[in-house]
Amino acid sequence: MRRLAAILAILLVILAAAALAIPWLLDAETWRGRIETAASEQLGREVRIAGEMRFTVLPALQIRAGDASVANADGFGAEPLAEIGELRLGLAIGPLLRREIEVTELVLVEPVIRLEQRGAADNWTFAREGEAPPAPASEDGFRRPGALPFEARFGDIRIENGAISYASGADRWAFEALNARLDLPGLDDPARLRGDLRMNGEPLEFDIALGSLRGFMEGARSDLAFTLSGPAISARFEGQAAESADLDLDGRAEIDLPLPRFAALMGAELPQGDTFRRLAASGDLSVRPGRLTLGDARLAFDDIEATGRLAAACGGARPRLTGSLAIPVLDLNPYMPAEAEPRPGGAQDWSRDPIDLSPLRLVDAELDATVERLLVREIEITGVALRAVLDNGRLAADLDRYSLYGGAGRASVVVNARTDPPSYTLNASLDGLQAQPFLTAAADFSRLIGTGTMTLDLAASGNSQAAIMNSLSGGSRFSFADGAITGVNLAQVIRTAQTAIQTRQLPSGFGDAEQTDFTSLGGSLQIADGVARNADLAMLSPLLRVEGAGSVDLPGQAIDYRLTPRAVRSLTGQGGQADLQGVAVPVRIRGGFGDPQVSIDFETLMTELARAQAGRLVGDRLGLPGGQVPTVEDAARGLLEGALGGRQQQPEGEDSEQTRPDPARQLMEGLFGRQRQREEPQEEPGEGG
Repeated sequence: MRRLAAILAILLVILAAAALAIPWLLDAETWRGRIETAASEQLGREVRIAGEMRFTVLPALQIRAGDASVANADGFGAEPLAEIGELRLGLAIGPLLRREIEVTELVLVEPVIRLEQRGAADNWTFAREGEAPPAPASEDGFRRPGALPFEARFGDIRIENGAISYASGADRWAFEALNARLDLPGLDDPARLRGDLRMNGEPLEFDIALGSLRGFMEGARSDLAFTLSGPAISARFEGQAAESADLDLDGRAEIDLPLPRFAALMGAELPQGDTFRRLAASGDLSVRPGRLTLGDARLAFDDIEATGRLAAACGGARPRLTGSLAIPVLDLNPYMPAEAEPRPGGAQDWSRDPIDLSPLRLVDAELDATVERLLVREIEITGVALRAVLDNGRLAADLDRYSLYGGAGRASVVVNARTDPPSYTLNASLDGLQAQPFLTAAADFSRLIGTGTMTLDLAASGNSQAAIMNSLSGGSRFSFADGAITGVNLAQVIRTAQTAIQTRQLPSGFGDAEQTDFTSLGGSLQIADGVARNADLAMLSPLLRVEGAGSVDLPGQAIDYRLTPRAVRSLTGQGGQADLQGVAVPVRIRGGFGDPQVSIDFETLMTELARAQAGRLVGDRLGLPGGQVPTVEDAARGLLEGALGGRQQQPEGEDSEQTRPDPARQLMEGLFGRQRQREEPQEEPGEGG
């Protein structure tokens, strides 16, 4: 026993001596140069360890190195690619003897990594001196069987106050104040990585949980949960990494982006206001190489909500979105250009603020959508079935159906941002439209009541509302039935026309309580350079026929229009001073949209009244019933017979001034006397007479 005890004592002394001697044998300064040289040869970059180096064997193998750096690639600046304030690595000795790895400590203090890309070149691809850069990674993926063919356990794995930067052209990304901790008891055990950082100045926290690191790296199906939270973003995923060679995911995902903070995080700036506040999405997420699908999705953009399915493909020149959405309410008013300040009279100038269509060139898309309510300014459109195709800045939207104030129709809209300036087209048809609520909402015009049809074929171009209005061209047709024009009683206007001539004021019949009923109203518009012209307005009613012609200057917001109502039945007995059948009363409407002026063409009205009075006299002389105006044939016949028959003789004894014949009456009687004699019955001659 004593001999055995002595041997053990000797062994302990030897081990103790070895433990004390090894640090002297592994003197850091002895090995510093060799480590730097070997690392530089392997990386093809200069590696320097300027700080303290220390090796410790007991109770565990421990290595410490401070102030280490890896040089940058040629042409990428003098700052190192990577540098570290301190590295601490500890390995348990016992497991090493069993060919196992047990990392008791791996701490990186203040690591800094600077990544930069210039065209096809980057500073993180390493090659030994004289060797070509390594080929790109295989497209077969990074997860493969046998990726981790060893056993390992990990203790304290941390990053303290790290920083990573990335630059490519104008893009700059900075990840600073990075603190992370990895909990990894073993390669087959659940792993968790959590920490915090500042990304482009925004604080973020992250937490990643993985069912098995070995299973994940070897391509097996693995549980995966991920959260990222901060003032600029909140994202969550819970599901699985699929069995594959790539990072394929299936699970439930949620994301919520406060857009102003998120835009700042991405290096962009959004306009101030109540729009572009929030974007949120949730659904069943499936991620495959180059493709992302979100099923059973719920989306929110500001106050707009939608449900449906979306997919994004990333293999082309731009991401391509496809899918179908159901939208209860789509209110576009918050995103439309602000209206200009009203001009005198209440009209508003068209905005000259630039319309930014650059988002149309960010992605391609092919989407189907149904919209229960679509709001544009004061216009409300319901039951919209929409198909939109966005291709390289050109948006084509087909409304297969929509309902608008009682009417149903179809429309096609194209916004082409490929051209400079951008161009726009609209083709639409609508049947069963209730005119008054539509025009009130569209143009604050409530004077037309009726149900009808309308077609539009319009084109324009420009970068602002004003430019679009100046370039507007195309045409339109409209037809309304069984309605009324409010604010004017055209029959009353005609009845009081004679008084208006004397007073040189508007006839009565104008006012909010007045109304002119019609059975039909229709016409067409021809539009060029923003000016709409109409020459064929026709309105029919039991008492009236109304014709109209004129123009509407949309850029100048001015109207110059002429309405010509004409009585087609006698208006006597209804407040009129005389029978005004056939009389036309020209009404002129002109001025700005905010203060149009209504006037009467009195010269033409006087001519119309004189024509009507002469017509009645002619009708009387021809014996036409009810003072009916003679036809052209009757008038010509009367003129011929009057010329042949001469003037009537003055009765005997009536030579005074009072009995002297009226020249006008004498002319009329001379013209039509023979016509009446011809029509009077003649006595038949008696027998022998």
